[in-house]
Amino acid sequence: QVQLVESGGGLVQAGGSLRVSCAASGRTFSRYGVGWFRQAAGKEREFVAAISWSGGSNTYGESVKGRFTISRNNAKNTVYLQMNSLKPEDTAVYYCAAPGPWMAVTITPDQYDYWGQGTQVTVSS
Repeated sequence: QVQLVESGGGLVQAGGSLRVSCAASGRTFSRYGVGWFRQAAGKEREFVAAISWSGGSNTYGESVKGRFTISRNNAKNTVYLQMNSLKPEDTAVYYCAAPGPWMAVTITPDQYDYWGQGTQVTVSS
C-alpha cells in the first residue's frame, strides 16, 4: 500500500511555471507507476500525465503535451510535474494517483487504486 501527498500548488500568472510534487510513503514506491489528473470546477477528472514504475515511459494528455514534464526520484519517493507556459484553462485541483504495484499506468482514473488529496493550481489571465 502507498499513501500520496501532493504539494506545490498555488497562484501563477498565465505564461508562468509551477512545479507540483507527489510524495509517497513506504519503501516500495519504486514498484508504483504514478499518474497526474486534474479536475476543474464543474468538469470531469482529466488525465494529465503518467510515469511508469521504472521511469522509462511517460505519457501526456493532449492539452499539456510540450508544456508539462513528469519525472520521478525514487530515492526521494517523489514524482514531480513541471508545468510551463501555463494557461488559465490549466486551473484545477491536481491529483496524483497510483495503480497497484508493478501495474501499468493508464489514462483512466478508475484504474488507479491510491489517490492523494489534491493541490489547487490557479492560473490568472
